[in-house]
Amino acid sequence: MTVDRDLFTQDAVGVAPLLLGGLLRHGSTVLRITEVEAYLADSDPGSHAFRRRTARNATMFGPPGHLYAYFSYGMHVCANIVCSPDGMASAVLLRAGEIVAGRADARTRRGPTVTDRDLARGPARLTRALGIRLDQDGDDLLAEPFELTLPDSPVVALTGPRTGVAGAGGGTDFSWRFWIPDEATVSAYRRHPRLSPDVATHEPTN
Repeated sequence: MTVDRDLFTQDAVGVAPLLLGGLLRHGSTVLRITEVEAYLADSDPGSHAFRRRTARNATMFGPPGHLYAYFSYGMHVCANIVCSPDGMASAVLLRAGEIVAGRADARTRRGPTVTDRDLARGPARLTRALGIRLDQDGDDLLAEPFELTLPDSPVVALTGPRTGVAGAGGGTDFSWRFWIPDEATVSAYRRHPRLSPDVATHEPTN
C-alpha cells in the first residue's frame, strides 16, 4: 500500500504498529520492518524531545514523514520516522528488520560473514545495512532515494517496554516497543543498566 503522508500526522504511538511488515527502500536495498519503538515529546521521559528543542532533536519537531537521524554513543547512526503535525515532536525508531532485496549491498556494508538474520537486527545495524547516513537527517522518506510501502492491513504485533531506556521511560508505563512475533530478526531486549529495580518491565523473552 502506498503511504499517504497524512498517516504521519498521528503521534508516534499510533503510527508505530502500522509500520510493521512495511517495506523501506533506500537505493537498491529494501528492508521489511519487524521491530519499532515510539517516542513522544514532553510527556515521554525516554524521548530526546522530553525537555526542550535542541539542535540535535530539531528534525523530530517536523515535518512528518521525514527522517530523524542521530548518533548513538557517538558512533552509530539510528533512523526514525518523524510523526505528529509540524511543530509537535514524536518519532518512531526503526529497531530491526529483514533485508529482502539488495542483500549483497547490505552485506558489503555490514561484512561478508554477517548472517541474513543479523544484517539489520538492531537500530545501528539497520542503518548501516541500508546505507543511511547521518547527513540524511531531515530527508523526506516518501521521496527518492527512499520509498516506503505498508501492508494492506496491520500485522499482529506484540508490545513491551523499550529497550535500553533508563528511568520511568523504560518501564511498562511506556510499553511502546512493537514487534512481529516469532521473527528471527527482532533484536534482543536489553534492560538499561541504570534502570531502577523498582521499575517494572516484564521483560520480553525474544
